[in-house]
Amino acid sequence: MSTSAAGTRSTWPIVGAIVVLLLVALAGGVYVYDHAHRVTIAKGVTIDGVAVGGLSETAALHKIQHAVIDPLNRPLTVRSSAGTWTLGARAARLTVNAQNMVAQAVHVSREGSIVSRTFRGLFGGSVHRDVPLVVSYSHEAVTALTAKVRAAVNRAPRDATVQPSASGLNTVPASAGVTVENKRLGGRIAHALTGASPSRTVIVPTKAVAPKVSTAQLASRYPAYIVIDRGSFQLRFYEHLHLAKTYEIAVGMEGLETPAGLHAVEWKEENPPWLVPNKAWAGALAGKTIPPGPQDPLKARFMSFEGGAGIHGIDPSEYSSIGHDASHGCVRMRIPDVIALYSRTPVGTPVYII
Repeated sequence: MSTSAAGTRSTWPIVGAIVVLLLVALAGGVYVYDHAHRVTIAKGVTIDGVAVGGLSETAALHKIQHAVIDPLNRPLTVRSSAGTWTLGARAARLTVNAQNMVAQAVHVSREGSIVSRTFRGLFGGSVHRDVPLVVSYSHEAVTALTAKVRAAVNRAPRDATVQPSASGLNTVPASAGVTVENKRLGGRIAHALTGASPSRTVIVPTKAVAPKVSTAQLASRYPAYIVIDRGSFQLRFYEHLHLAKTYEIAVGMEGLETPAGLHAVEWKEENPPWLVPNKAWAGALAGKTIPPGPQDPLKARFMSFEGGAGIHGIDPSEYSSIGHDASHGCVRMRIPDVIALYSRTPVGTPVYII
């Protein structure tokens, strides 16, 4: 064996030992480096979009307090044309778990092997991860707030109506209502509370509520309307809210006045019998039914608007009572007039008596 070959063999153990020592030293260095950075957040990691890479747990907590928690602790404002409401973090029982989020950031920073972590740290690698906000709040507080908003904002629609008076029929126009879109409002408040919305001001979402009867529809709903003016002894008949005809009438005498107020035609009858009211003024006829004929004061037509009271024709011999307080509560008309009115007045027609 040559001297050179023997020398080579004698150096291999030394080289191997050196390599082993280097590997051990490298491994130890890797371990020491990794252990020293065990609570350091990797570059590229964010918490709710806030960069915390390279920070320690303590530094990350401090940054999250100022960048995330402090803004969320500012009062939230809810606005509409009907008013303004505020909801503070304490009232909302808003809680942000910063420790949990930082712990998650540290955890994702420790993912991978000790070698990959050390390599990443030494050579500027990064972990592209965002830890979501860990936040909780009182749903009851949000529900209570939305209830207050609804109470102030909601307005029922108003149907178009008719207001009768001595001067005629006045139209009260319809108006749309408004209602809060409660689900959307709750969502906006939740987003603002938790920072999902960049603004701390919430505009109340609403929608219009159409009336069931619009102003344009009103006339079609009133094919007929009767206004009885006891003072002027006139019956004014309206078709689709326009004055169509004025008739002379007689009304109830003192003590038996034609009942004032808003009534409606309850039923109608041609050549009706007289169902005599069971009243003292009726004398011996009280409670009886008088068939059509000479003794029946109800001539030609009868339109009931208040139980026994109604609009009816009278015998021509009694036409002189027209223009006076003469009846026992009914509205008297000349026969041609009551026949004409009857043909144009359906059951349900409003009868307003002044």
